[in-house]
Amino acid sequence: MKYIVIVGDGMADRPLKELGGKTPLQKAFTPNMDRLAREGFIGSVRTVPVGLHPGSDIANLSILGYDPKVFYTGRAPLEAASMGVELAEDDVAYRCNLVTLKYNKEKTNAIMEDYSGGHVSTDEAAVLIKDIDKELCSDKISFYPGVSYRHLMVWRGGEQAVECSPPHDIIGKDISDYLPTGRGEELLKRLMMDSVRVLNNHPVNRERVSKGKRPANSIWLWGQGKRPRIPRFRDKYSINGAMVSAVDLTKGLGLYAGFDILKVPGVTGYLDTNYAGKAEHSLKALERVDFVYIHVEAPDEAGHCGNCGDKIKAIEDFDALVVGAILRGVKAFYAYRILLLPDHATPIEVKTHTGEPVPFVIYDSDSVRKNEGAAFDETITDRKDILKVEEGHKLMDIFLKEKL
Repeated sequence: MKYIVIVGDGMADRPLKELGGKTPLQKAFTPNMDRLAREGFIGSVRTVPVGLHPGSDIANLSILGYDPKVFYTGRAPLEAASMGVELAEDDVAYRCNLVTLKYNKEKTNAIMEDYSGGHVSTDEAAVLIKDIDKELCSDKISFYPGVSYRHLMVWRGGEQAVECSPPHDIIGKDISDYLPTGRGEELLKRLMMDSVRVLNNHPVNRERVSKGKRPANSIWLWGQGKRPRIPRFRDKYSINGAMVSAVDLTKGLGLYAGFDILKVPGVTGYLDTNYAGKAEHSLKALERVDFVYIHVEAPDEAGHCGNCGDKIKAIEDFDALVVGAILRGVKAFYAYRILLLPDHATPIEVKTHTGEPVPFVIYDSDSVRKNEGAAFDETITDRKDILKVEEGHKLMDIFLKEKL
């Protein structure tokens, strides 16, 4: 038996007036996902435990079968693993976004204009983070470049009992209400404010502005934590796996789980990602492992930007180029199961993650079902004939068990 998990990050949403009361998932043309919903085992799952922040870190940890209340220590340590940054026992890692701040005329206040620094390119960002590290590093502080706007700061012997706000949660809001508070806040605020001095007139940003792009004119520190202790997926489920993702967060989770991380050219975590390459490399990996985890970030990015058209396109590309390709290619194997779901909702109206249950479908090639009128969208969660999984980390047990 081959097992494929396909995650459309942030794909779930809420009804929108501009779509006639439909969600982007309902409006999009998704024949492949709809087929799975008609012929699979459908349900709803709460991937984010009540009381925890609805982040992709917690949601994907849950989908992989690990209870976030037990194993979650923070977002940044997972990204550190993907970036090859070794954390000592007392090191605290922080996610370091390159963001765009928009100041008032007097330069006394700023709002969070863009959590991604205008989706700054990885090459541009590498130059910016290198200069940030040169100017702001110390015997305690180091900065490490990642992908696009997603980077890392490590505070050796640092504090983690500080409240930090994810920048994608505060778009259009005055940042003064969301600066770090708690033990260590002074250092964190100073680093963020000093970064403006380094970045504001940086040649990379001057060139971006000249081309009509937003400047990545500040860093934003959040998602802190220490190194987690996550058991290997193989030890937990007696199965070897591989993962494909464009973002360090999920790749870090995969590394802690002991997966082979597939390297796919052209994956970006955005609308221009190499969808087809993810499917192709995943199918190839199934020739040597029995479990593959496919993560696609693009719908989430569109949700954070509040762009309905982009989200619909991302969902349609995900359906055609990932789900469709997997359905065609997986027929080469004798028996297989597919688990399809969003990790969480990223509603257009709020531009951030929310924690409500999301739909899922498990398709088993040996046990095709008939769900009358089913389509893969949020209405699955309202059906009476579904399984409701309230503890999301138990969904993997269901997916991998012998009989559904």
